[in-house]
Amino acid sequence: MRILFRPEARTEALEAKSWYEARSVGLGLEFSRSLDAAVASAFRDPAAYSLIEGDCHRILLRRFPFSLVYRFRADEFLVIAVFHHRRDPAIVARRAGT
Repeated sequence: MRILFRPEARTEALEAKSWYEARSVGLGLEFSRSLDAAVASAFRDPAAYSLIEGDCHRILLRRFPFSLVYRFRADEFLVIAVFHHRRDPAIVARRAGT
C-alpha cells in the first residue's frame, strides 16, 4: 500500500508547519513530527480510527489542534485533509465525497 496526499492536504500541512515555525523556531518541526507519527500510526492500522464521513477516518495529532483525515483501500492510503479543529467541518465532508 502506498501513501498519497491530496494537494489540498499537502498545502494544509505545509501552511501549518510554516505558521508554527514563524511563532517559535523548532515548533514547525514538532508539528511535522506529530503529523508523521499520525500518518505512521494510521497506516499501520487504518481501520482502528474513528470513521467520520463516508469511508473517511480521523486521527488526532498530539499536541496540536489538528486531525489527519484519510481513507484507505487495498492498494492506497489517501490523506484527504490535515484539518485544524476550528475550521468548518463541511470542508472535510465535501472532500470526502470526491
